[in-house]
Amino acid sequence: MKYSFADTILFEDDNVIVVNKPPFLSSLDERTGKDDIVKSQGTSLIRLAKEYAADAQVCHRLDKETSGALIIAKNPETYRFVSMQFEHRKVQKVYHALIEGAHAFENVIVDLPILNLGNKNVSISKQEGKPSETLFNSLTFYKHYTLVDCRPKTGRMHQIRIHLATQRASIAGDELYGGNLVFLSDIKRAYRLGKDQEEQPIMKRLALHAVSLTLKINKETEMSFNAPYPKDFLTLIKLLDRYDT
Repeated sequence: MKYSFADTILFEDDNVIVVNKPPFLSSLDERTGKDDIVKSQGTSLIRLAKEYAADAQVCHRLDKETSGALIIAKNPETYRFVSMQFEHRKVQKVYHALIEGAHAFENVIVDLPILNLGNKNVSISKQEGKPSETLFNSLTFYKHYTLVDCRPKTGRMHQIRIHLATQRASIAGDELYGGNLVFLSDIKRAYRLGKDQEEQPIMKRLALHAVSLTLKINKETEMSFNAPYPKDFLTLIKLLDRYDT
């Protein structure tokens, strides 16, 4: 798939670029060994950014399948300034996740330490894990799913995903943490495929989107940036509104 970096831009000034990262695009180059670089569908967000602005640096990461708001610094000074806000938990991050089942989260705080096991694997470990905290609130209830507002205070790998899994609320499509892909036949009565047709999932990834970021882009100016749902997430929500209420 070809990506146009300019089409992802939500905001830009002399120091920062805020993008709505597409799903299936890695934030950084993927590596399988010390020196081997595996291109993510031929590119990565950082490569596209550097073609657009030579000194661009990604200030934080989103998982490859996760879409949404991500900030890129255009110079080293801004990179340090923004990165320090993430390090000191000064950035407000909001995600939306579609989870399996009915879950009435009302200011539910999951405070469970996360241990990075390497090779993109993590676990909950009260002995060895790093402090990790996420606030959850349910937004919309469907028959089989719940749309949830997720606000991670910390920024550990897979934090929202594993914290939801501990609540027996796996994200739809997140097979690593017990979630299942959503098919139209799951929510639409009397759904039938044509002969010799194989049903495809409505969304071919986990249903997680970084909706907004609020942070200072310089010492004087704090801003909020909102990232609209991508096409696949929006389609899933519209079908749930129609068939799963």
